[in-house]
Amino acid sequence: MSTPNNQAESFKALVNWLREAIREPEQFTLSYAAESSAFVRFNHGKVRQAGQVQQASVGFKLINDGRHADLDITLSGDADVDVQRLAEGLQQLRETLPLLPQDPYLLLNHNGWQSKNVQTHPLPDTEQVVAEITRAAEGLDLVGFYAAGPISRGFASSSGAFGWHQANSFNFDFSLFHDNGQAVKASYAGHNWSSEGFARRFALAREQLAFLGRPLRTLAPGDYRAYLAPAALEEIIGLLSWGGFSAQSVASKSSPLQKLYAGDHAFSPLVSLEEKVSGSLSPAFSGEGYPRSDLALIVEGKAGEQMVSSRSAAEYGLTANGAGGGEMPDALNMAAGTLPDAEILKQLGTGLYISNLWYLNFSDQPAARLTGMTRFATFWVENGEIQAPVGTMRFDDSAYSLLGSQLEALTEERELLLSASTYSQRATASALLPGALVSRLTLTL
Repeated sequence: MSTPNNQAESFKALVNWLREAIREPEQFTLSYAAESSAFVRFNHGKVRQAGQVQQASVGFKLINDGRHADLDITLSGDADVDVQRLAEGLQQLRETLPLLPQDPYLLLNHNGWQSKNVQTHPLPDTEQVVAEITRAAEGLDLVGFYAAGPISRGFASSSGAFGWHQANSFNFDFSLFHDNGQAVKASYAGHNWSSEGFARRFALAREQLAFLGRPLRTLAPGDYRAYLAPAALEEIIGLLSWGGFSAQSVASKSSPLQKLYAGDHAFSPLVSLEEKVSGSLSPAFSGEGYPRSDLALIVEGKAGEQMVSSRSAAEYGLTANGAGGGEMPDALNMAAGTLPDAEILKQLGTGLYISNLWYLNFSDQPAARLTGMTRFATFWVENGEIQAPVGTMRFDDSAYSLLGSQLEALTEERELLLSASTYSQRATASALLPGALVSRLTLTL
């Protein structure tokens, strides 16, 4: 198994070869992605599948006279084979470029910046983790997926830029099913596996599972006090992130947060949201070759910085700040509040405890109005005590209400939620979020 150090050296060797091979006035960017991952799948509380995935690839862009073309190349790990693949790719792109028009919004970064970040958090031993999970799941119908290992990212350009990033992480995404078909969905993720932390997270899921055995409470449509757990809040913030903080969307007036940027609406002063690259799983550089730093997206309820990609910078006369082409945050960090977890039910009093939301979409995008379903463990609470599970309901409400006028408190404890996506490769997106207590949430059916 190649170590991250070996990977960095292999990447440098490809970069050095490419710098020798290109001809003036050609330019290039080369991005690198690799992982060495352990995967374990659980069903009925038992290990059903376990394996290792090791893979690496480069994204190669060739530029000449304002034209550019891209190619993704899977690496073999054999230096000679990989140089041959890159050489064939270079020839292919050289033949493609003359067929393409010039790109008026191509904005290359000609700075020879250097960036290195290697996080050396020790990863948990997979056997130890599996033993803890199977012990905790004894007698339960647990379905889950565990993924762990180092993720590496690299970037280099013909202008002399070079970035290297490696981060270790684990993510256990799981559900506990009741005999009646209801389920509690939860996750435990991070850089350092804590047996105590996992036990606490599992105990909460197990406690909620017991309540799912009670008869379902049916609620009439209307307004209810509600507590949104971090996973539920992530769905709301995640939807707002689709264009919400994008410079291109704001400039074209299609952002769901347009009224926030115009100063017509604001969130609660309790809400501060950062794109916090430092210390996250995400590299401090973009695939376009721009260094990334922390951005204050929402500052005490008011609009802050925007995500600016190189294309938006070129089109709208802005300064690129390392945002990717989609201009979506992927290292979200929301400021904590003052509500202790132990006080959540007491402060909620009577209302809804919502663990997850599902199928969110905009019902009125310019007004940041969202609709979606409650899902998994949603409970009816009376006088600070869980009484019964609540059947799936649809909500329709404005983010300016939920995170603005109706927001009473945020929890002082926050949960780290890592993307469980493994399409083509493990994702590096993360969100560190509190839970939110709101005085009114509108259920429509």
